[in-house]
Amino acid sequence: MSDAHTVHQLAYLTPAQPHGITRMVQGTGRKYVRCINTTHRRTASLWEGRFKASLVDSEAYPLTCMRYIELNPVRAAMVAHPGDYLRSSYAHNGLGKADSLTTPHALYGALGKNAEEVRHAYRELFPHQFGPSEVHAIREAPNQEVVLGREDFKGKIEAMTRKRTRPGQPGRPRIEEPQASR
Repeated sequence: MSDAHTVHQLAYLTPAQPHGITRMVQGTGRKYVRCINTTHRRTASLWEGRFKASLVDSEAYPLTCMRYIELNPVRAAMVAHPGDYLRSSYAHNGLGKADSLTTPHALYGALGKNAEEVRHAYRELFPHQFGPSEVHAIREAPNQEVVLGREDFKGKIEAMTRKRTRPGQPGRPRIEEPQASR
């Protein structure tokens, strides 16, 4: 299937407790798979791969991630506008439709002084298209288990965790030949 017809199943979630997202996805997955398999008398897995997540710079990237997710059906040529996709949070975020499953992020709420200003400012973000490098960075962050954010944020996370936060070089590291003493 071509990339233009692939809809990446991403969600932007902020956990309230450690490992909250992982536990939520695992629990939901177990119950959903059991329900589908029982209903359709099957025993197979429903998904091709494992759940993947990426740490996101919450001071700079939530709105970027929200736009990316809500534009997925547009990129996949399923709809012409994100508000046309029924399972999108755009109807809530951009149009003000009630949705009990959507809780606004603080950065979303800071887009304006009142609800209409916030929705208007949010809608104004959508005419700006993502460049190929932005789409690649967002897609690859969970695949490579790296951080999505500003360079200074990545540096802070590396210092705190002593783990890599940026994509590495492809392939195995080079082995340096010892210098022969003469």
